[in-house]
Amino acid sequence: MSELLVSEQTTISAIEQIKEIIKQKHVELLHLQFVDIEGVLKHVTVTTEQLDDVVEGKIMFDGSSIKGFSPINRSDLYLLPDLQTFAVLPWTVEDGYAEARFLCSVINPDGTLFEGDPRNVLKKTVERAKQKGYTISVGPELEFFLFKTDENGNPTTTPQDNGGYFEPSPKDLGERVRLDIYRALKAMGFTIEASHHEVAEGQHEINFKYADALGAADNATTYKWVVKTIAKKYGLHATFMPKPIFGINGSGMHVNISLFKDGENAFFDPSDDNQLSETAYQFIAGLLQNVKNFAAITNPLVNSYKRLVPGYEAPCYIAWSASNRSALIRIPAKRGLATRVELRCPDPSANPYLAFAVIAEAGLDGVEKQLTCPAPIDEDIFHMTVERRAELGIENLPGSLGKAIEELENGTIGRHTLGNHVFGEYVAMKKNEWDSYRTAVHAWEIEHYQAKF
Repeated sequence: MSELLVSEQTTISAIEQIKEIIKQKHVELLHLQFVDIEGVLKHVTVTTEQLDDVVEGKIMFDGSSIKGFSPINRSDLYLLPDLQTFAVLPWTVEDGYAEARFLCSVINPDGTLFEGDPRNVLKKTVERAKQKGYTISVGPELEFFLFKTDENGNPTTTPQDNGGYFEPSPKDLGERVRLDIYRALKAMGFTIEASHHEVAEGQHEINFKYADALGAADNATTYKWVVKTIAKKYGLHATFMPKPIFGINGSGMHVNISLFKDGENAFFDPSDDNQLSETAYQFIAGLLQNVKNFAAITNPLVNSYKRLVPGYEAPCYIAWSASNRSALIRIPAKRGLATRVELRCPDPSANPYLAFAVIAEAGLDGVEKQLTCPAPIDEDIFHMTVERRAELGIENLPGSLGKAIEELENGTIGRHTLGNHVFGEYVAMKKNEWDSYRTAVHAWEIEHYQAKF
């Protein structure tokens, strides 16, 4: 039996299962979701009577109204749902009726993949890895803050609680919110591994199981949406802003990544002192060599670089270690099939499709070029002197979004990964963002200069 016939049969079977769930759960509405270049979730809602048109990719939208997508003279785009992402939304179940969603890829009128869709960017990375014999596994860890809202429902800068790392109730006031988030995610097909209060006041983390690269990006996108939706039910505002409060830890999105080949973890080698393969070392070398050039994608905001400073556990020094959490890259202790590389600089404001794509491409670049991995740094980099870091050749990540944009433009990994369309739109958007910030007059300047001068 041909692969094409198997695929067709699988699709037909999936559609029949979806129809049965729609019937059993009395699903009335379908939300067709996709993300823009920044990773912001968008959706259009149709009735379940249009399911056949939905699965055939016949639902059209105006691409010129989505930032960075299409010019007005070529604005017609279509949504092609990924049937594996179908999920009933548990918080919509009411009086026996419910709503559901699909995550979609964006396609052109001729049925080809639209190059401006971030999901399609990651698909291309997955395909390039496949051509080299690899599949990519990703496990992201997204931290977030819960803030109180004012009488109008607008977010304040007051954290919901003053709990600390791993603290239980009564200090952790987010337990009930996290429980409802966990239940919603579980109902939507997630496997939740841990839930806890993080280091900073009002900061939380819920960990879900790793997946293939595309599935992990879908999960990260869904996770952010569900967290915000459930928090709002409690009158709270959930934010994935990297550094919402000065003087305390910011939120990261540590990305655990590994390559598999013929069903085996390509990073594992029991004969090595660190039990890492040559492929793993080359992948690490690729990340270290390219990280400055992709930081504007994994850390995309002006605010991102206020997290990447010494003193708050965020990695800002380019080094790796088998265990040292002050390094940019560390290797978690588990080995065998669980062997993975953890990149610690990304933050949860990043578009996960673009972030996972560029991280994977950077590592694969090291494998393809057989780059030599530098020696690990096992000392506490946070407490090193400038002279000691210089002696060891430890460089810094870009110190601002402006510098990161320069590095992105001067490097090759960004354009190679994103393609000309997304790369051009992304750089232009981020330059505008940086110029807007750079030329604005901030409260700090008024406070320090107005009376003095």
